[in-house]
Amino acid sequence: MKILVTGGAGYIGSHTVRQLVKTGADVTVLDSMVYGHPAAIVDPEVKLVKGDLGDPSVVYPLLLQGNFDAVVHFAAFINVGESVTDPLKYYENNIAKPLVLLRAMITAGCKRFVFSSTCATYGVPTQIPIPETEKQDPINPYGGSKLMLEKVCKDCDRAYGLKSVFLRYFNASGCSEDGLIGEDHEPETHLIPNILLAVKGERPVIEVYGTDYDTPDGTCIRDYIHVDDLADAHLRAVDYLVKGGETNWFNLGTGLGLSVREIIDAAEKVTGKKVPVTYGPRREGDPPRLIADARKAKDVLGWEARCKDAFHIVDTAWKWMTGPHGGHF
Repeated sequence: MKILVTGGAGYIGSHTVRQLVKTGADVTVLDSMVYGHPAAIVDPEVKLVKGDLGDPSVVYPLLLQGNFDAVVHFAAFINVGESVTDPLKYYENNIAKPLVLLRAMITAGCKRFVFSSTCATYGVPTQIPIPETEKQDPINPYGGSKLMLEKVCKDCDRAYGLKSVFLRYFNASGCSEDGLIGEDHEPETHLIPNILLAVKGERPVIEVYGTDYDTPDGTCIRDYIHVDDLADAHLRAVDYLVKGGETNWFNLGTGLGLSVREIIDAAEKVTGKKVPVTYGPRREGDPPRLIADARKAKDVLGWEARCKDAFHIVDTAWKWMTGPHGGHF
């Protein structure tokens, strides 16, 4: 198959590109390189196009000439805090620019779209684990932008027959098993890499926000899903659409929760070093627990997270941090 991957030089995109290549797919990556890394594309047969998702002069020729079977869309801004202080940046990049892509797809006759969405579309959940039937009521522009694109895709199905799969991630984590590619955000906002950066002395301390939640150890519980498991779900979503699947949406998580303290403990076991920690008050908007009900993905896509162990997730991230790249491309 011929697959276009937008944002394929980013964290989850680059891991998905590697798995697509292993299946024999002909992969083209479109990435603006605002946050992507050319070095994350490690397979020489992958075609890398540097360009902006919202630039019709780049996107239309690419789609019209590419004869793609499907598009896998990762190209989004993801910093929740920044989305609150600069919402227009997120609405432009996460909604307006993909409209150019979708119009080009329809013009080119490519009608299979796998969309990297998020559990942030749910906002503060009313039930744990969170099923796909949970009301979507985002509490920040990041989640709002992802929800809006989901709605756009549903409308595109009704109007043009474009079939989409929305994959609502929980906490993406870990790095490739061989340590060749990994997580390198600027700024880094994810817990596990920040803990390991603190262990390496590249940041002074890791701050834990809140120790008085109604959880076994008082810290927030999240569903950490390994990036290779996320990548596998995208391959299964493409296969689902190629086989005639209708527009659908799936939570991606382990169904298990790990607390902040459990992640810190795992990091200390993996590294053999003490994590420098300070404890502060709760952050506004942080629910005590966010855990996925991922049974639908298992039932429909045949997908289930394979990596559910905190030690293993952190270990893969540490291999990247201490490998030839030192955690940076």
